[in-house]
Amino acid sequence: MKKFKDTTVRWGVIGVGKVCELKSAPAMNTIPNSKLVAVMRRDAAKAEDYALRHEVSKWYSKAADLIHDPEVNAIYIATPPHVHLELTQLAAAAGKPVYVEKPMARTYAECLQMIKACEEASVPLFVAYYRRKLPHFLKIKELLDQGELGTLRTVHINLKQVLTPNLVSQTETNWRVIPEIAGGGYFYDLASHQLDLLDYFFGKITHAAGFSTNQAKAYAAEDLVTGSFVFENGVMGTGNWCFTTSSASEIDEIVIDGSKGQIRFPTFGEGAFTLLRPNQKPLHFHLELPRHIQRPLIQSIVEELLGKGTCPSTGITAARTNWVLEEIVKNRI
Repeated sequence: MKKFKDTTVRWGVIGVGKVCELKSAPAMNTIPNSKLVAVMRRDAAKAEDYALRHEVSKWYSKAADLIHDPEVNAIYIATPPHVHLELTQLAAAAGKPVYVEKPMARTYAECLQMIKACEEASVPLFVAYYRRKLPHFLKIKELLDQGELGTLRTVHINLKQVLTPNLVSQTETNWRVIPEIAGGGYFYDLASHQLDLLDYFFGKITHAAGFSTNQAKAYAAEDLVTGSFVFENGVMGTGNWCFTTSSASEIDEIVIDGSKGQIRFPTFGEGAFTLLRPNQKPLHFHLELPRHIQRPLIQSIVEELLGKGTCPSTGITAARTNWVLEEIVKNRI
């Protein structure tokens, strides 16, 4: 990779929608040697409004104009997945590091093209799987690596959500349930976080299979998915995802089992988890989450670009998650 020559990462953000209000872009100005200098949105009025509200000096309505701004030396792509490939290629061709939202792309093939574009341009590629840097997940990984659960055996994902009337009325405008834009439905949007986090805990998944269906037919994407997977370290896992249950069935839980104990935690929401071991009281952990949830990951990107650290979420790791998503939904019923 080309050495990053500047002493400050000057961010340009493409697609300043909801995720950029609190979760991500505002954090860029809170990190040493990092500054948000330009934003872009196709709707010029909305781009200008964001820039004024967040005190950003420049705004654009065309992605290419932002990418080629000489003051911008790193690009954050915060758009829906259907344009991730095109915009990554443009940014890489301009010689600028890329940070892209998750899921990395609509397909594994698109992920590989993004990796190729960045490798050929000798620029790094990072993906917004920010849970790899959140404090409670770092603590879980520490406990796993220290052998607190003994030999790791299995992991089970259980995610069930209600299909709300409001969502049904917005299916034509909600890109997250339009496969042509998102790659899939809420499975791609939410399970990608879970599967990537498990990749961080256990290493890559080497085998994956499953079934998917559109049972409620409220939108085009899959709404019910089951899957099984095997990690390179021998851990075996299962997943059950349903986005059309009643409120009585709602759950967000991952369970990791080992020869000496178990860890349970939600993927979304508060920074909490529970460690259970035989003949001992459960240990409940609760670590405070950052105000800007992506800040720790963005800080690791800044540190890597400046030669002071390493970011744990790259195009290589994120592409593995897309591969698993595809393998699990491949058998559509």
